[in-house]
Amino acid sequence: MLKQHLQLKLGQKLAPQQIQLMKLIQLHTLEFEEELERELEENPALEIAKEDSKEDDYSSLEDAYQDEGTESIETDFDVNEYIYDDEPSYKTASSNYSPDDEEFDNESLLTEGQSLYDYLTEQIHLVNIGDEDLKIAEYLIGNLDTDGYLRREIKSIVDDLAFSQGIYTTKERVEDILENYVQKLDPPGVGARGLQECLLLQIEKKVSSDKAVSLAANILRHQFEALTNKHYNKIIQKYDIEEEDLKDALDEISKLSPKVGGNFDTQTITINQEIIPDFVIQVKDGQVIPMLNSKNAPTLRVSEEYKDILTTYSHDKNSSEHKQAALFIKQKLDAAKWYIDAINQRQNTLLQTITAIVKFQKDYFITGDEKSLKPMILKDVADITGFDISTISRVVKSKYADTPNGIVYLKDLFSDSLTNDDGEEVSTKEIKTHLQEVISKENKRKPLTDDALVVILKEQGYNIARRTIAKYREQLNIPVARLRKEL
Repeated sequence: MLKQHLQLKLGQKLAPQQIQLMKLIQLHTLEFEEELERELEENPALEIAKEDSKEDDYSSLEDAYQDEGTESIETDFDVNEYIYDDEPSYKTASSNYSPDDEEFDNESLLTEGQSLYDYLTEQIHLVNIGDEDLKIAEYLIGNLDTDGYLRREIKSIVDDLAFSQGIYTTKERVEDILENYVQKLDPPGVGARGLQECLLLQIEKKVSSDKAVSLAANILRHQFEALTNKHYNKIIQKYDIEEEDLKDALDEISKLSPKVGGNFDTQTITINQEIIPDFVIQVKDGQVIPMLNSKNAPTLRVSEEYKDILTTYSHDKNSSEHKQAALFIKQKLDAAKWYIDAINQRQNTLLQTITAIVKFQKDYFITGDEKSLKPMILKDVADITGFDISTISRVVKSKYADTPNGIVYLKDLFSDSLTNDDGEEVSTKEIKTHLQEVISKENKRKPLTDDALVVILKEQGYNIARRTIAKYREQLNIPVARLRKEL
């Protein structure tokens, strides 16, 4: 049995303008330019004002429709709401923009290159090989990854050849074609099934009479595990050699490439784009001045053509064609005004956020020393600006700043804090910088263990646990002491 009843429900929904603003805020300069071009194409009521234009945004419509004696037109909406709008205060003082007028080249650089697959296929067709073996070799080449490795199991390739190529063969035959044909192609090391085999294929191409090359081949073939773990004393004892002999062998191994396919294009078209900074930070007379990249705030206005249509409509209330045109313009004007307002808010949000960051990290921008970085989290910037933490997160996402010390990723300016022995809060980035310096100066023959690093940093006033040292070391891509060992 159906029943009817009333229910009150309280909920929150984001307005379209808020959703649009959030999307715009998190875009970096290149993405914002692409989004702006897309909006200009989709909304004919929008256009970019020329530099020499003295009109101010869509508020310039007001002068076009102030005509004494003009009667109001009865429609489903009030035209005056769109032609007598208040000025949106879109333009901001010029000091908020970067003075650098250099045009960045945003066009992708397209270059054609030969792929690894094409290069190997050309070679295999020059080899004296049977037709069916050629098809198997081509299939093997097609299964190589971009680094030149064969990662798939031979058994799986045998099955694929039967189902997709109609070639019924054996695992032994495929391995024979791989080792005697594919792995003999240039560059040396291609078709390897692992790092050890890749290095061996390369070292075997060298002159075996050379003592260092011969020793390097033996180490790769029989002592690969000891080599990867840097158990050099074990290798020296195994081959009864001097340390200098091992150094020469290691030097030969270091010349080998672990990714032989890396010199080839993975695609026929390579796209090269440079980073365009979203902010410009200048330092003058001890003052840090934050500015927006001028590309982040273009001057938009309603097109002249649409103004003429609305002017005609406001004088002719009997034309059904003009009424239909005006209804269409109403939608486009709404979208245009929302978009202009969203860009205005985006610009102000970006400027207030970078101003707060500069205020917090003033010493860093002046000195350029990471040790000057203060502990700063998103909440600190949110408290200064009054924005929500999620808004600050969107602002710093994928954003870069051009500083006197180079281009800086904004997220790198944020870090947690720890308290040193003096009771002062220091940035974790400062501690990581000290950790890097200590490791860079260590004796590579006897690298410092994490326990030793704990003692050294404690002497410098940083009381940190060993597991924290290990975490920071991993974040800095620094291997353990055993793998940092050198002869």
